[in-house]
Amino acid sequence: MERELRLGIMGGTFDPIHYGHLVTAEAVRDEFKLDKVIFVPAGNPPHKVKRKVTDKKHRYLMTILATITNPFFEVSSIEIDREGYTYTIDTIKEFKKMYGEKTLFYFITGADAVLEILSWKNADELLRLCYFVAATRPGIEGNKIDQELDKIRKLYGDVIYKVTVPSLAISSTDIRERVAKGRPIKYLLPEPVERYIQKYKLYKEDDSR
Repeated sequence: MERELRLGIMGGTFDPIHYGHLVTAEAVRDEFKLDKVIFVPAGNPPHKVKRKVTDKKHRYLMTILATITNPFFEVSSIEIDREGYTYTIDTIKEFKKMYGEKTLFYFITGADAVLEILSWKNADELLRLCYFVAATRPGIEGNKIDQELDKIRKLYGDVIYKVTVPSLAISSTDIRERVAKGRPIKYLLPEPVERYIQKYKLYKEDDSR
């Protein structure tokens, strides 16, 4: 009997995408035997209203450049094509329509996000539509995260998992700050993404894009 299609959904601002995102996606793909991981750059994320997010076109194209060499990775414009704020529940519902109800979805997120999941839009419905995979790094103190995981499992069953991925001390915030200060970003993200940032002069201190 043919098994269900298993798809990972890697949501994020990807401003810019870097090796930490890619290593996490590949580790989860292997751990859960996913058929592919779909990267979904956020369109207008409600949680990022405190800072100006780089134009969605740039973030989408950088994500394509970063993932194009991996046959198990794919990029979707499903959120950047949507008007208004983008919410995970709407994205998962759209993917359900595209791939069918029998497809199993694994939403990949950082372990810190576990503390907020129950406050997400339509969290109750969301936790019944897909699995969640919380990626954490070795050595991270996770008492609060583990407590929240237990709380969610008691309410919804085994719908959320924690996976430890190789430690990469890389963040999009640090990369943006490095570029603004003229510091190198080589080996923090794929070379095509680095060249794209340089070409379009992204993340400069006077950047108004």
